[in-house]
Amino acid sequence: MNKKKLHVKTGDTVKVIAGDERGKTGRITAVQVDKQKVIIEGLNLVTKHSKPSAKNPQGGISKVEAPIHASNVALVDPKTGETTKAARRKNSEGKSERYSKKTGEVI
Repeated sequence: MNKKKLHVKTGDTVKVIAGDERGKTGRITAVQVDKQKVIIEGLNLVTKHSKPSAKNPQGGISKVEAPIHASNVALVDPKTGETTKAARRKNSEGKSERYSKKTGEVI
């Protein structure tokens, strides 16, 4: 599978634009680049059943965040609070940087 750079990264605030969690915002805690999925803090919770083990002798049911496909989230601009598209450009030192297509500000 080809590894393609995503428009979001860990720590970004994103808004979910498709699926059951549509309209909600949250911070990205993990990115699975090979599967093009992101895990968002407190969103897309699924019920996980765990058998009793040495680590968890009680076992039980817990809520875990499930991954969401990266195409179903939109980046939220930290300065304006609105969703925006991110693009890349070279800065004055020749290093790549992400910027907001709406405002032109560096993200």
